[in-house]
Amino acid sequence: QVQLVESGGGLVQAGGSLRLSCAASGRILGSYAMGWFRQAAGKEREFVAGINWSTGSTRYADSVKGRFTISRDNAKNTVYLQMNSLKPEDTAVYYCAAHPSWVIAATPATYDYWGQGTQVTVSS
Repeated sequence: QVQLVESGGGLVQAGGSLRLSCAASGRILGSYAMGWFRQAAGKEREFVAGINWSTGSTRYADSVKGRFTISRDNAKNTVYLQMNSLKPEDTAVYYCAAHPSWVIAATPATYDYWGQGTQVTVSS
C-alpha cells in the first residue's frame, strides 16, 4: 500500500510561482512512476507531468512544457512540481499519483494510488 499526501497549493497571481509537494509513504519501490494530474471545475482529470522514481526520466504535457518542472528527492520520498509563469487556465485541483511501472503513463486510470489533492488558483 502507498499513501500520498500533497501540499503547497494556494492562491497566486498570474505570472507567479508555486511549488507542490507529494510525500509518499508505504511501499514505494524504485520501479514506480509518479504523476501529477489536475482537474479543473467541470473538466476531466488531465496529465500534467510524470517522473520515473528510479531513473528520474520525466514527461510533460504540452501545455506546461517550459513552465513546470517535476523532480524527486528519493531520501525524502517526495516528488515536487515547480510551477512558474502560472496562468489562470492552470487553476485546478492538483493530484499526485503513483503506479508500479517504469512507464510514465498519461492516463489517470493507469494509476493505482492517489493523494487527496491540493487546490491551485491563479488570478488574472
